[in-house]
Order: sequence, then C-alpha cells, then structure tokens
Amino acid sequence: MKTKSSLMENLEAMFATIMIPVALGIALLIYFFVLGNPANFEGGTNEGHPINNLGIVFKGGLVVPVIISTLLIVIIFSLERFLTIAKASGKQRGDKFIRIVKDHLNDGNAFKAIAACDDQKGSVANVVKSVLKKYEEIEADPEASKEQKVLSIQKEVEEATTIEIPMLQKNLIILSTVASIATLLGLLGTVFGMITAFKALAAAGAPDALALANGISEALINTAFGIGTSAVAIIMYNLFNTKIEKLTFYMDEVGFIITQTFASNYPNKRLNHK
Repeated sequence: MKTKSSLMENLEAMFATIMIPVALGIALLIYFFVLGNPANFEGGTNEGHPINNLGIVFKGGLVVPVIISTLLIVIIFSLERFLTIAKASGKQRGDKFIRIVKDHLNDGNAFKAIAACDDQKGSVANVVKSVLKKYEEIEADPEASKEQKVLSIQKEVEEATTIEIPMLQKNLIILSTVASIATLLGLLGTVFGMITAFKALAAAGAPDALALANGISEALINTAFGIGTSAVAIIMYNLFNTKIEKLTFYMDEVGFIITQTFASNYPNKRLNHK
C-alpha cells in the first residue's frame, strides 16, 4: 500500500502530463461552445458574420483553441510554480532567517538553529538542517583533519543545494517553451488568415467581402493572441527565475556562514547540539 507522501510525489510527477491535455480540452470547449455560440453571429449560425468580440475571436480559426490552450498552460503552471516557490521560501524572509541562524551559531547553539529550521521550513531551511547534521557528525570524527572536515561541510552544502534546485526549477521549461511557440502559433494563424483573405480577393467577379473580413480577422486575432500569450509566459518565467536565484543565493550564503563558523571554532569551541 502506497503512503500518502508517495502518492503526492506520483501526482506531482504526473502533473504536467495530465494538465497539458486538460488545458487543450478546456480550450476546445471554450472555442466551440463559448466563442462559437450561435448567439454571437448573424443568422444564428457560426458561419454568419460575428456581432460581438466573442464571435470575432471565433473567426480566428482552429489555431485559436491551440493558442488558448497555451495561455491556460501558462496560467496553470504559473500558479503551480508560485505555490511551490512560496512554500520553498519558508515562513520568514530569507535574510531574516539567515540572521537568526547566524546568531544561534555565534552563540554555539546548533540545537536552536535546527529548531529555527523546523519552524521556517522551505529549501533554505532544508539545506541548513542537512549541513548542521553533517557538522555534528564530523565534529565527532577524531581521525579527520580540520581541512577534511571543512571540505566535508562544503560538499554537504553543495549536495543539499543540488537536491533543492531541481524542485524549484521543475516545469519552468514548459513556460520557456510556451514563450517560444506561442508567437510561432500566432504567426501560423496569421499565415492561414492571409491565405483566406487572398483567396477571397482572387475570387472571380466581385471579391467575397465576408471571406475577406474573416481572413483578416483570423490573421490579426492569432497574431494578437500569440504575442500576448508569449509575453505573459516570458514575464512569469523571468519572475520565477529571479525568485529561484534569490533562494539559491541564500543557500550559498548560509552554507558559507556555517563553513566559516566551523573553520573559526574548531577545535577550540564546539556547537551545542542538545
């Protein structure tokens, strides 16, 4: 029988696999049943001329639901990353937490520093807790030299940070990909729209004004949707990257503080771990 934590891990791993087709399904429903509602068109059929903005967007063609799905993907994964990074940031600001840990280490009290980690939670606290446990192990090792012990602490900082970073960066590749392909999808829709428009112009006799209008609408709507979605994806991607860089900086800084504390105190002063 799977534990609750393993089930949560499986759900997190499957999140992207599930949500991308769900977003596409929702986009198709919006396109056909909301935008394509007959009430949005003259004559009560979506083949007629649109009478409102919803109908105009529907005339953008089948590229529209694809672009809508990319926008939904940006919204879904932005919310997912926001919640994950907010949780990883812990209860207090990173700089305040580091000062608390530093004060406890300067007082020689590792027990209070670990208790502060338990209260703070988050990625930086996980790194601190892992390194302090390593600190306790190497202090008790009578055979290793001071240099070896310092290197062990530094290695533990790197390993603990390496474990936390992938969790923070997870699914950012999806936002990055959407930022690239949304504009291309918009351009693809634009090409389709221009083809429709030129077909209307090339028709024998008088040009089909309705077909010409639909072609121009398709071209402009897809361009606007594609560029807008790409812009939102880029903004969110850069925002989350900035937050991750700040957390990484805090991890490096607190690792440096712990290493320096050990190098300064050993072997004359040991931390109190109880």
